[in-house]
Amino acid sequence: MGVTKLWDILESCKKTLPLHHLQNKRVCIDLSCWMVQLQSVNRSHCAMKEKVYLRGLFHRLRALISLNCSVIFVTDGAIPAIKISTYRRRLNSVNEVTQDDVDRQKVTSLRRNMGSEFSCMIKEAKLLGKALGIPCLDGIEEAEAQCALLNSESLCDGCFTSDSDVFLFGARTVYRDICLDKGGYVVSYEMNDIEKKLGLGRHSLVALALLLGSDYSHGVRGFGPESACQVVRSINEDVVLQRITSEGISYLTSLKTSKKQGKISERRGKENFPDPQIKATGDQLPLKKDYEVLPVIEAYMNPKCHLADSDSVYRVLAVHPFKRAELQELCSKFFDWPPEKTDEYILPRIAERELRKFANLRLSSSRLGAALPLDTMPVKCPISEVRKLRRVQGKECLEVSWEDFDGLKTSVVPADLVRSACPEKIAEFEERKAQTKKQNRRKARPNKSDDTASMAKVDAKLQSLLLDIESKDNAGSKSASNHNSCEPKRSEDVASRGSLWAGSDPAHLMGGSCVELPTHQPGVVGNVDHRTKSPLIDVDSEDNARYKLTSCNSSSTSGNVELVNVIDLSDSSDMEISPDHARKAQELRQFLSSIKEDLS
Repeated sequence: MGVTKLWDILESCKKTLPLHHLQNKRVCIDLSCWMVQLQSVNRSHCAMKEKVYLRGLFHRLRALISLNCSVIFVTDGAIPAIKISTYRRRLNSVNEVTQDDVDRQKVTSLRRNMGSEFSCMIKEAKLLGKALGIPCLDGIEEAEAQCALLNSESLCDGCFTSDSDVFLFGARTVYRDICLDKGGYVVSYEMNDIEKKLGLGRHSLVALALLLGSDYSHGVRGFGPESACQVVRSINEDVVLQRITSEGISYLTSLKTSKKQGKISERRGKENFPDPQIKATGDQLPLKKDYEVLPVIEAYMNPKCHLADSDSVYRVLAVHPFKRAELQELCSKFFDWPPEKTDEYILPRIAERELRKFANLRLSSSRLGAALPLDTMPVKCPISEVRKLRRVQGKECLEVSWEDFDGLKTSVVPADLVRSACPEKIAEFEERKAQTKKQNRRKARPNKSDDTASMAKVDAKLQSLLLDIESKDNAGSKSASNHNSCEPKRSEDVASRGSLWAGSDPAHLMGGSCVELPTHQPGVVGNVDHRTKSPLIDVDSEDNARYKLTSCNSSSTSGNVELVNVIDLSDSSDMEISPDHARKAQELRQFLSSIKEDLS
């Protein structure tokens, strides 16, 4: 489609650009070319029934929407009269060119069969685009010609088509293909590169079409891409079409490159060239008469299109809303998707588009010297907060919450987009993250000993030692008299009543062998702390302190006072104690010393 072998000639000008290159641009799409591409992926009956081509179109569009790339569909209108013979030949309706086809001046344009399978595919694509807020411009004749006019008039930044003759219609930026794999990319061609690298302008490309053949001409036998380019480049871009118009196609054939010398030869007689009227095989047929080049040149230089200032063009350039309910209905009909799945596919992309618009607004205001704070922007920021850091396909992204966006709560967007749209939100997120980290660091700060665990261990050890000491003391000193008349309690009484270290008051530590303690202390009943269910201890800070272990006596000398039996754990030699008592006291001192070290 287009000019024969032109894509091969332009190969050196091809550029593969990341899909992100289309960010914030407006592109027009030759819808027929896209549908042919998508249909050619799988032509099986199952693929047609499941509308795989339409699903592929949907995913292409959502990728462009997320980049804030404005899209305009352009469809073919009537078939130009000059193209009817080519059209019929492709449909195999005739095997040879008829006389009516040759005499193109008597043929008018032909309406397309709107009931064909392909036309139905186009209608479905237009419906899907409309629901997504994508307008469609129905061309008068060739869609690529209409795309080229919009591009040449700077009404769009580029056009998607696989028809190479779009350059002959005046396009400046052409995207031949699009791929969504591996982050996505587009295949791009710039007319500036073609002019600089190949020395071929728009007029030269039209001359190439006359020699090589196109949808509008059969070409001249004996010319290939290399020889045709050499001939055309030998003529100045500004006069090449004028010379062909005045002298005919024979002017180009007379300039054919000499195979022996490898350079442009002087003009020679017509006997050195094939007779232009000799019929060739296949699609490449000779131009029967020189005057037949005039309609071809006219068709390329002045195609039938909607003018840039027409109402039809104004309508498609307007902003068209996204229709969520309509899209859900179409996806349910075409793909059997529930509304939730449709929303899952499209809402994050629509939200990302709105964020890019907001970023553009802030950038524009900043360039104008009005760098407004986030809370004073005339348009509310679509992001409520940044939630998490993410990494998608090796790229830094952020999970964000959206401000009441058609039920969309959160989604993942590129970090650089958030940074350009609302850096304040990232600053808030970093501040919250730092505070959380600081709090976690405080909670996770290690202690030398856990108070609760340590006290539980101390309680258990003291209880065991106390019971052991008292049971052996009672057994070894039944006949001894106590100088304070304080009778030791049985081990059962001690276990049931509990024990108390008289360390809460310094007098309890230093005040002799028999100490009076109040029976009613806050939180203590029967000299046992019922909040911890354990005896109470106190460890003196001095190494030579006297540690006194007390047990409660069931008999009281007064109403509110109980006598306690005091076990002296000091190292004093004035007091006579039993060997077992001394051994147990030594063990208890060592245990208390270890507790003191742990708590220090």
